[in-house]
Parts: sequence; C-alpha cells; structure tokens
Amino acid sequence: MTRLAVLTSGGDAPGMNAAIRAVTRTAIAAGYEVIGYLHGYTGLIAGEFRPLGAREVGGVMHLGGTMLGTTRCETLRSASGLEQACRSLRDARVEALVVIGGNGSQTGAHELSRQGVPLIGVASTIDNDLYGADVTIGATSAVDVALQAIDRLRVTAASMQRAFLVEVMGRACGYLALVAGIAGGAEAIVVPENPSEPAEVAEELRAAYARGKSHAIAVVAEGAPFAADALMAYFGTHRQRLGFELRLTKLGHVQRGGAPGAFDRMLGTTLGAAAVEALVAKRYGVLIGLRDGQPAHTPLAEVAGRSRPADSALIALAHTLAR
Repeated sequence: MTRLAVLTSGGDAPGMNAAIRAVTRTAIAAGYEVIGYLHGYTGLIAGEFRPLGAREVGGVMHLGGTMLGTTRCETLRSASGLEQACRSLRDARVEALVVIGGNGSQTGAHELSRQGVPLIGVASTIDNDLYGADVTIGATSAVDVALQAIDRLRVTAASMQRAFLVEVMGRACGYLALVAGIAGGAEAIVVPENPSEPAEVAEELRAAYARGKSHAIAVVAEGAPFAADALMAYFGTHRQRLGFELRLTKLGHVQRGGAPGAFDRMLGTTLGAAAVEALVAKRYGVLIGLRDGQPAHTPLAEVAGRSRPADSALIALAHTLAR
C-alpha cells in the first residue's frame, strides 16, 4: 500500500485541521496509508510521526491550530537538513508528502521537491501573502478576530471620546489590516504596501474629529515602516499640538488561535482534497491554492521566495471610504 505523509509548517492557521482531515480521509478513500509528521519540518527531520486514520482526524475540524503541531525550522535550509529530511521519508517508506503552510513552508517544500520528493503544497497562512492563491487557509478567520476587537474598541472609543490605534499581524503584507480596517470603518489604515508617515496618520485622525466625529480608530499592520510603537512615540511627542489622546492595542497572536469560520473549514477541506487528487494524478511539485473560486495548481518553483502584496484597489478604496 502506498504511504502518504502530511505535515503542517510555519505559523498555525485556523482551518489547518480541516485540511489535515480532508487529506487523510480522501487519501484513505484512494487506497493510501496515511501518517502525520509532528511539529512540521522539525518532526520530519527527526522522524517523528503518527499513523492517521479516519477516526484519528475526527472531531478536529472546528478546532483552531493544528493537531499535528508546527514549528519554524531553520535546519531544513541547510544541505544536511534537507538530506536528513529525505532520509527520514525513505526510512518511513513515504512515497508522497503534503505540506500545509505559508511562504517559508512552501519554499522548503520546493527544496524537497528539487531533491526528488513527490510533494504537493497547500496554501495556508493568516497573512494571505502567498503567491498562487487569492485567499489562504486561516486568513478570513484571522480577519474576523481582528474585526471583533475593532468593533469592541470602537464602543469604548465612542463612550470615552478617544482615538484607538490597533496593530494587527501580517508581517510584510497589509491584508489583515486592510480588510479588518475597511470592514471596521477605520478612519486610518497603515499598511506596508502604502507606507504612511506619522504626521499623515495624525492628520487623518484630526480630520475625523473636524468632521464632527467624537472618536476614531486607526489600524496598522505590524510590518509597516511606521508601525504601532513608532506611531505612539510620535503621538506622545506631539500630544499637545494634536489635541487628542491615543490608546494602543496590539492584537498579536490572538488572531491565530481562534476557531476557524465556515469559509476556512470549507477552504481547508477543498484544498486538502485537491492535494490528494493532484498526488493521485502524479502532478507533483505544485501548490494548491484557491484562485478565481477554484483550487488551482501553481508550480512551487514560481511560489518559492515570492509573496503577494495586498490588493492596491482595496488600498485606494480604504482611503476613499475613510474620508
């Protein structure tokens, strides 16, 4: 019987468990034996895995995180790490591998593929910055968490007539800040793709007060050149001139740990099943990601080392709506 392995790598994302479940059950239906490597590439290199059957992946789809665990593994970047990973797969009699993760994970998947490992990647990252996918597993659930926080902060902001600065995750991609900011009606949104100087943010918030608003919300991506700490330092220095008080909330990792919403449960299921279909068809070395509403194949050689910025049209729309 052909043995297939699955692992999750990099930052955890809501919906990963749905993908693991779909990979496992679809593979079993296709006649595969399935194992899951623990703790991402670290577990692959160490040869740590567990058998996965239909029951082992039952009752996990609604859970956040990943039942297999995950790490960021620098060892795989080395020649010796790659060699050990390939040896581990051979020792475990694995004939195909599914890697669920984001940019770094799929770059590692590409390196393994170049070593001859039959492999399929599945697009999963809350940052939604993966080339080859319109939306990745975990992104919409992370936006929902950020939006809930913005909505709650706005209640306090309105009650106390204050301005709030909310920092969200996303590294070098502004997707989370942009979508949560637009959906939350933010008066200012700061993203890496369209950097804003502190004075510009101050002017946008001051303009909100000038239009008669009693409060304001600014949303900033953690990867922006002037992120939360830099903005707070500027506002602290110029507080008297600006004329209003600003409070900071950093959402941090709470955006990762929420339960996946319906969209991410379905996305994880759809992409996980499509990954097994690609393996059955021997279409190795590709990333499975959602494009134009359907699972699509993108060569890992095109994905590795690249990222997809936030939509410029949404950035323009955010500026229009904030006025």
